[in-house]
Amino acid sequence: QVQLVESGGGQVQAGGSLRLSCGASGNYFSDHAVGWYRRAPGKERELVAQMTDAETKDYAGSVKGRFTISRDNTKNTVVLQMNNLKPEDTAVYYCNQVLLGGRLMPGFWGQGTQVTVSP
Repeated sequence: QVQLVESGGGQVQAGGSLRLSCGASGNYFSDHAVGWYRRAPGKERELVAQMTDAETKDYAGSVKGRFTISRDNTKNTVVLQMNNLKPEDTAVYYCNQVLLGGRLMPGFWGQGTQVTVSP
């Protein structure tokens, strides 16, 4: 069974930075687009950053210019560098494959990592 493990979350003040990391067992990310999702309280899970295996990147408008996604295929890991954080970035963050350009949500998830941004 595939395991996804996210880490690096925490509590920061607005304007601060965090670096999230995600590891997957086996070759779960190989030959797939990967992404970071988040779920804020009372909201649906949303895809905020994605990266294809050809290293094309795309971001949700709300995080563009502040977040940077990267991947290390040899280590099956994905990283999200988050700068200039805002209170509205508060959410649990998850990594996973990106299916159909984000139109289909994967069927299982890791535990996520909590990011809390105070004003």
